Amino acid sequence: MLQVGVMDMLRFHRFTIGYAWCADFGCADDDEDSFKYINKYSPLHNIRIPEQGQWPSTLLTTASHDDRVVPLHSFKFAAEMQHTIGASESQSNPLLIRVETKAGHGAGKPTSKIIAEAADIYTFIATALKVQ
Repeated sequence: MLQVGVMDMLRFHRFTIGYAWCADFGCADDDEDSFKYINKYSPLHNIRIPEQGQWPSTLLTTASHDDRVVPLHSFKFAAEMQHTIGASESQSNPLLIRVETKAGHGAGKPTSKIIAEAADIYTFIATALKVQ
């Protein structure tokens, strides 16, 4: 479960309010050492096919109108997962993304959307864990 994640740590500061997080995460544009350090922990840039087994069942969530953590983080991560891992013959676990339309970062979300999202998340988890 990756909910509204900042996945592209090399470019997060270039979108909406991301520049304000440089004090927390660092900034890849500062210098070469910063780039190398951040690249090591950037989720988007560290998707690899596991040496043994497969990537776990994964559900990303985002919202189409999120102006804090822009949905491109989740879109890029999902695309990279599908490209790198989804094509692997050993991968049978689902790699999914759930995009809430006409919603933002979370504050002010209608109760109906909160319930629908929670139902999808719990259903995904129960299915992935084979809960009966």
